[in-house]
Amino acid sequence: MSVLVFIDHADGHVKKSSLEALTYGAKVAAQLGTSAEGLLLGTVTEDLAALGKYGVTKIHQAANEALNNLDTQVYAAAIAEAVTASGATVIIFSHTPTGKAVAARVSAKLKAGLVTGACALPDTSNGFVVKKGVFSGKAFANVSINTAVKIISLNPNSYMTVAGEGTAAVAPLAISAGAAKVKVTAVNKVSGDVPLTEADIVVSGGRGLKGPENWGILLDLAKVLGAATACSRPVGDAHWRPHHEHVGQTGVQVAPNLYIAVGISGAIQHLAGVNRSKIIVVINKDPEAPFFKAADYGIVGDAFEVLPKLTEAIKKMKASA
Repeated sequence: MSVLVFIDHADGHVKKSSLEALTYGAKVAAQLGTSAEGLLLGTVTEDLAALGKYGVTKIHQAANEALNNLDTQVYAAAIAEAVTASGATVIIFSHTPTGKAVAARVSAKLKAGLVTGACALPDTSNGFVVKKGVFSGKAFANVSINTAVKIISLNPNSYMTVAGEGTAAVAPLAISAGAAKVKVTAVNKVSGDVPLTEADIVVSGGRGLKGPENWGILLDLAKVLGAATACSRPVGDAHWRPHHEHVGQTGVQVAPNLYIAVGISGAIQHLAGVNRSKIIVVINKDPEAPFFKAADYGIVGDAFEVLPKLTEAIKKMKASA
């Protein structure tokens, strides 16, 4: 009996969301009086033993470079095999595109109960009950898992990463998951300093910026903050910004520590994709903009006046720090 945490990675590095999952998994294991272990498919450049500082005691690694490219069927078969071999009773994924694609397949293979998008530790005082957001974050549901094997996918940025002391033993994992049915012929990577889904700070613009030629003031703010840039759907549809920057219910869903919305009215479809942000700041000249109701902080003002002043103030603060 143990807790097994799936470790997602890209370009040779473990993703931030996986570090959160490791911390979460270790805490779940402590609740159950057992140990937490990690599972990594593929290869990374990082020292896997160092992941022990997040509370796991062992890392199972199938060090096959072919597994660096996601194939959901191969991953699901490999994970199911690893779960059976390790005797794990709880499996933790991050609720990311990879986790969403794989967790459900593993659930079907193992006939295991699955709760997606968990936002808190399970309540183990009377059974195994997991809290998750529903209705685009407008409410919460407490879901009981009654199967022998239980699967949770954790919402990114919903559980704080805690690093302590310790190292993990790294054990090679031999799997017979079968050959991949998907062949990767090319990889086209989105350029940019900060990946949107991994960013701690996101600065997002809407139609209030009036056109792509005005995006410089938003990019300047993002640069000084070390933030990723995003946009509302109308901006993406108008080709002011690339579609991969579109955040919202029909775009990329983000959960940064700080989300700054500039010139975005705050339609419910947009809010559904960003409402897991820890702090939301809204800058809009319309005091009746719906987004202000969801904001932690708001500035009623013209973005073309506010953003340059805000950028300059942050530069001065950093220079004096």
